[in-house]
Order: sequence, then structure tokens, then C-alpha cells
Amino acid sequence: MSMIENAKVIAGVVTFLFSITVYGQGNKPITEYLNVPGPIILNKDSFKLTWSSHPSSNYYKQEYIGSKDKIEKFKKMVMVEVLTGEVKAADLAKAKVSELKQLKETNPLVNHEVFQKNGEIIVDFLLSENSPDGKKVNIIERNVYRYKEITDKNGKKGVMLFGISERGYGNEVDAFLSSLKKNKSALTNAVAAFVMPEITIK
Repeated sequence: MSMIENAKVIAGVVTFLFSITVYGQGNKPITEYLNVPGPIILNKDSFKLTWSSHPSSNYYKQEYIGSKDKIEKFKKMVMVEVLTGEVKAADLAKAKVSELKQLKETNPLVNHEVFQKNGEIIVDFLLSENSPDGKKVNIIERNVYRYKEITDKNGKKGVMLFGISERGYGNEVDAFLSSLKKNKSALTNAVAAFVMPEITIK
């Protein structure tokens, strides 16, 4: 698959990543596709593997939440995703930013910042799910996504996305935004400093 074709694939993947609704796996066993050592510790919080998916031959997605959280209405979630093939971190980050700009045309709460270092890219962005009349924010979601080009232990190349989502619901939205203004850089720095796991794709 060419880089351009891969970029088209990830554009669809990025749309999936925007989804406010998260679907659990019920009683189905969770498959560890990437052999990520767990639990994941980020910013002193511990996250365990709770959901995984392999929706296409070159795309893997795993989600992690804290022991006191529920995937149906989580407060914090860590994601590890991998797209294999001839694809670049810059292309995937660019696709994400493009979608954010489109969303902002109809939702002024959507916002983003981009940071780059040593070939890696971090996209820090805000999303919301609003009431049908647009007068109330039902869910506010802050995300920090870090894109890195990788080679797994078997020599398979691709891009890893390591990210975290934090949410506030209903009456929590104002407090969430107030806290974000005061502590915005802490989470971005934690994601930037996180030691990306060495993976082996199943």
C-alpha cells in the first residue's frame, strides 16, 4: 500500500478516533495484539488493557482505563494504536489536524495545538459533544496524541499513536475547563516524556 493510500486509510481511522461513544467488548476475551507491557503508568495514574480491536490487516487499536473507571463513561483513557506499512507520522498528524479544522467550523469549542520534536509529533486537542440545540455541552474531551514512527521487534515498520483522553460530563464541564486552563501543560509534558513501549505485533 502506498503512503497516499495509507493516508486515506488513516483518515478513516482518525474519524473513528473522534467517536465520543466507546463500545465495550462485553464478556469477550481481550486480545493483546501489540504485546505492550502493562499496566501503563502515566502521570502517576495506572491504566489496564480494557478493549482491543484489529479492524484491518494493518491497523491495531488498544484502550486502557483505570481500575475505578468504566469504559462506557470513562474519565481517563490511554490508547496505543499502530498502523503498519509505508506511512509517516507527519501524514497521520496532518490528517488529524485537517479533521479538527473541519470540526471547528461547526463547533467553536474544538481547538488544537501541534508540537514537534525529533521526528515525533504531538497533537493536543479539545472536542465536545453538544446537546441537539447546541446550548449545552454534554461531554468535553481533551486529548493528547503522540505519533512516532516505529519498527517492532520483528522488523515490521509503521506509526504508533500513544494518546490519552480525559473527559468531563454534564455539570462537570465548567470545572473541567477551569482545571484545564490551570494545568494544561502537565498532561502534554507527561505524554511527551512517556517511554514508548517496544512492541511485537501479533
